[in-house]
This record gives sequence, structure tokens and C-alpha cells, in this order.
Amino acid sequence: MTIRKQAAKPHRPATAATPSSQPGPKSPPLQIPIGSRKSALALVQTYHVRDCLQTRNPHTTFPLVTMSTQGDKVLDVALSKIGEKALFTKELEVALEAGEVDLVVHSLKDLPTTLPPGMEIGAMLEREDPRDAVVLKDHPDYTGRTLETLPRGSVVGTSSVRRIAQLSRRFPHLVFQDVRGNLNTRLQKLDDPAGPYAALILAVAGLRRLDWPHRISQILPEETMLHAVGQGALAIECRSNDQRTLDLVRPLIHSDTLLRCTAERTLMRELEGGCSVPLGVYTELVGSGPTRTLRLHALVASLDGSQVVEAEIIATIGTTQDPAAAANLGLEVAAIMKAKGAKKLLDSIRGPK
Repeated sequence: MTIRKQAAKPHRPATAATPSSQPGPKSPPLQIPIGSRKSALALVQTYHVRDCLQTRNPHTTFPLVTMSTQGDKVLDVALSKIGEKALFTKELEVALEAGEVDLVVHSLKDLPTTLPPGMEIGAMLEREDPRDAVVLKDHPDYTGRTLETLPRGSVVGTSSVRRIAQLSRRFPHLVFQDVRGNLNTRLQKLDDPAGPYAALILAVAGLRRLDWPHRISQILPEETMLHAVGQGALAIECRSNDQRTLDLVRPLIHSDTLLRCTAERTLMRELEGGCSVPLGVYTELVGSGPTRTLRLHALVASLDGSQVVEAEIIATIGTTQDPAAAANLGLEVAAIMKAKGAKKLLDSIRGPK
């Protein structure tokens, strides 16, 4: 048998690929700028939202655009006396409307219940503990103390009329004094040996997010203190006509947080409350399935705590995730409180418009 060898093919030098076979230039990744305040707490919260979005959208970039708001700049006046509802949000919303950013991250408690035209909350993220905490001066004299056991005349720092009103009626032996600044600044004022403060009242959520949980001496229960509307929750504000961004943030919605905060914010809107009035709330989802309930407990007080209007309703909402059910609960509680004189009490605190 004859074996024939196949003739070798002539060597041809490699040639450059034709233009039609070359890959075209890569398109730049989609950018979604995020607006945030400059404070340490605001940045930690915004980084959390950015990381959540980045994980779900690896081919999109989320640059941060930071700015200071009026509430950040005016530090020598109590928040309740500035008289502006959007103290920590207005500048961010201006940037959002102008298209300089595509979404803004807020502490929900700072966000007014009525947003500017063309804006909406695209998502509420899972809530941190909404309660308030006592932080004592870092000094042996205060180790193991509580509000009940602080010496008469001890100065407790807080810039919240809600906190002062509720604590004044329960702890008349204490003196409450305004304290402003970011969390680190306030803690420095507290621990200053020459400073007046024996304790501060701060949100549990902020202390935990900034890695200060070890400074919490006491978490105030519902029986002692109702928290601020929306406290502990983060909100993402978007333009109503920006469907792309709304679709992007929708997976971050935490349904239970949405239900609880919708009830709280509906109540506040009906009573026309804000950071300048003593309005406290507490919400709780209990159970599961068709018997699941949502409880809303609310309180309005005079500035010195001598007058109080309270109401509480437990509504069966079952398995629904529809925030309309929570809004109805907020309306019901607001109606009861109005009938008891809450609106008149708040109007007297605000004074003539």
C-alpha cells in the first residue's frame, strides 16, 4: 500500500484583521450620580445604598455628589426655631430637579411628608432600630446610671422638641439643653470634662451605623419615648419621570418598613407635623398570614410635656403589602387625635402662620 504525504500548505504571513472584524470601542458604563449630605452619617448611609445598587448592577457606576444643606450650616440655632421644613433636603432636591444627580439618599425622618412637584420616594430600605438611646458622659461618676438615677439638675443634651416634651414630664428632675453638630461633635461636647452635659439623647440607628453601639447606656422603650416619624429608615428620592432610576431602586424596597413608615408619614401629614413640633410615634407589625396586624401608637405633647394627646389603633392587614392599608391606619389615628385636640395643640405650638 502506498502512503501519500499531503503537500504542506505554503506559509502565509498573518494579516491585520479587516475593519469589519475588529471589535468597536466599548461604550462607557452607565452612570447614575447619587446625591448625599457631607456628614459622616449621611455618607455611611449613602455608601450602603450605593453598594446595594452596585451589587445588583455591576455594569453601572454610581458616583457620589456631596453637598451641605441649610441644616448642616446653621449650627447655632435649635432646629425647631429655624422654621424650615426641608432643612436637610432642599439643596439635594434642587440638584435632583436639575439633573445633577439621579437619586438622593435621605434619612427618612428628615424628608417632609409632601415632596416637591415631580419628586417621589423610589424606595425605603430596611429599617434600623427606630428607638432613642441615652448616652452618658464617659466618666466614672456616670457609670451604670440611667435617666432615672441621674442627679437632680443634670443637663441632658438634645435638639429635639419631641424628646424634650416626652422626657420633661417623666423626668422633671433633669434639665434639657440644646446640642447641635454631627454625632462625633456632640459626643465630644458630652465627654468634655468642662462641658455641661451629663447625657445625650441620640437615635440608636445613627449610633450603630457609625460604630458607636458601645456608647449606648440605655435604649428608651415605647412606654418612655415614642420615636420620630420615619426614624431609622433610609429613603431614596427620585424624579417621578425617571423610570429607569425608579426601576433600578425598586428591588431595594423593604415591604415591612414601607408599611410602617407609610402609616407614620400619613399621620404626620394629616396633623401637619414636622421636626419643630413634639410628635412621636411607634409602629409594630405582629404575626403573619391573614391575621397579621399593624399597630400605630402616636402622641402629641405641649413643649413642656404638661399636655398630651395620645391614640393607638391595631389594624388587621393580613398578607397585603399594599401601603394603602397602612395609609388608612394613619388617617384613622390622625382623626382620633384631631378629635381629642391634637391639631389645636400643634397649632398653638407653631403660632400664627
